[in-house]
Amino acid sequence: MPLNRRKFLGTSAATGVGVAVTGAAVAPSAASAHGSGKPARRKRRYSFTVLGTTDLHGNVFNWDYFTDKEFDDKDHNDVGLAKISTLVNRIREEKGRGNTLLIDAGDTIQGTQLSYYYAKVDPITAKRGPVHPMAQAMNAIGYDAAALGNHEFNYGIPVLRKFEEQCDFPLLGANALDAKTQKPAFPPYFMKRLRTPHGRDVKVAVLGLTNPGIAIWDKANVQGKMTFPGLEEQAAKWVPKLRSMGADVVIVSAHSGSSGTSSYGDQLPYVENAAGLVAEQVPGIDAILVGHAHTEIPEYFVENKATGQKVVLSEPLKWGQRLTLFDFDLVWAKGRWTVEKVGAQVLNSNTVEEDKKVTRLLADEHKKVVAYVNQVIGSSTAAMSTAEGPVKDVAIIDLINLVQRETVAAALKGGAHAALPVLSQASCFSRTAQIPAGDVTIRDAAGLYPFENTLEARLLTGAQLKEYLEFSARYYVRTPAGGPVDPAKLTNAENIPDYNYDAVSGLTYEIDIAKPVGSRIVKLSFEGKAIDPKAEFVLAVNNYRASGGGNFPHIAGAKQLWANSEEIRNTIIGWVKAKGTVDPGQFASVDWKLTRDGTPVF
Repeated sequence: MPLNRRKFLGTSAATGVGVAVTGAAVAPSAASAHGSGKPARRKRRYSFTVLGTTDLHGNVFNWDYFTDKEFDDKDHNDVGLAKISTLVNRIREEKGRGNTLLIDAGDTIQGTQLSYYYAKVDPITAKRGPVHPMAQAMNAIGYDAAALGNHEFNYGIPVLRKFEEQCDFPLLGANALDAKTQKPAFPPYFMKRLRTPHGRDVKVAVLGLTNPGIAIWDKANVQGKMTFPGLEEQAAKWVPKLRSMGADVVIVSAHSGSSGTSSYGDQLPYVENAAGLVAEQVPGIDAILVGHAHTEIPEYFVENKATGQKVVLSEPLKWGQRLTLFDFDLVWAKGRWTVEKVGAQVLNSNTVEEDKKVTRLLADEHKKVVAYVNQVIGSSTAAMSTAEGPVKDVAIIDLINLVQRETVAAALKGGAHAALPVLSQASCFSRTAQIPAGDVTIRDAAGLYPFENTLEARLLTGAQLKEYLEFSARYYVRTPAGGPVDPAKLTNAENIPDYNYDAVSGLTYEIDIAKPVGSRIVKLSFEGKAIDPKAEFVLAVNNYRASGGGNFPHIAGAKQLWANSEEIRNTIIGWVKAKGTVDPGQFASVDWKLTRDGTPVF
């Protein structure tokens, strides 16, 4: 099937008859109009609500497959579509189902072992394969449309297309284009008619936009197949079309944060977090459901530069922790419906129970995945944890680097670069991952690497590695020598997430956090000697970083010596199975440490 011909493209839908909660029928006024004796008429009004989720990341149940227990965090949030379903049912009962829409802003089919299992272990793409749990849950809840997220492409286009086929609602991506035709590879928009008590339907258009960074982050899956132009450019193209098609209300579902920032620097001429810019630059938008950034924004107004119109933005917290409500008040004037007022809020899913209809529907799938992740694959002589990984060289991160270095060294054996030293980069992806003493299960090993990254080998010089490490060290807040240190306040400078801080194994170095950014890496050495700026090294690196994710210097343009399609997570699982026993005493070492003017912080 050609990429630009999908079942929902250009379609619209009508709801059943609904009665607006605050809508008012035509009624005569007690006052006369300008003394004419003719009764004035009250304005016809109608209200409806758009409900929104984003960054569900494979969460159906309020369950953490890595800890094998109910999800919980320091704020006691809950997760999952089963909770969202209960909230949605309550709003639909209150407002009338015909006066609501339910949409999502992307990143649906990656993130938990539940979603991984049905992409890789029992894949939905197999002949007579299963229906993806996220499709089953979202169909049961009754989603109207969902935008594509960048993580939709992690498993390749065939898995995404099969998921799309299994959904009873369209996956929208106005800026996901067929590389050959430059036409939309997915439906750009969804149009729905809402019946009012006044005999005048309200036409609501939902425009879906995804993240241009897909071209970098999932280059291996999309290169030559799809292109991803900027959100502002495509919104400017499609919003006027939707208005010309009679849309009374235009909502954008954007898998793009609101801040105007980018992690891919000058690699693309687009902005990663462009939702605020879309509101500011493109006239004709009433509201934007924001995704991608994993932040909570209940209500945020941006003024459009051309019209002065206030556009409301809202981003519900990830994994189904929050549900956004956009409440629209419309008035009939001059032969059309216009938005008189719109506001937003978020509801917390920890205030409700899970919808048993959803949990019963997917009980068998849940049990299969729990059994899968609890398979024992080996043992460990000691417990290891990532709790201090952001500020210390810990054994559990050393384990990731050991597996990566051994894998790359074996792949290069006998080749032209076999004699070069192999280094490795790794990040602390989760501060709660751990390997227990005793039995090690799949979920223990998989918890170290929650992303579907694959492994590559790139060629870098000593000088380039120094700049790479300096860039990584931006992660630390500058802290003068002598004073007290709070580990909780040392990291995430400039809002850099943990996954964009790399520790490099195979070298030794210090990070002097008393010094300014750009001059923090000191005593950088290899095998006990100061590193030679001209010396060549092989860096074992994940495909996200190698493709330019995080905008680290040199790596995206470095020569690729090797790459494979096996996920690093599975490589770790296979390594543990092969070894049988994990002994930190054989590989753990302190290769880097934080200092202040030469004095260790810890």
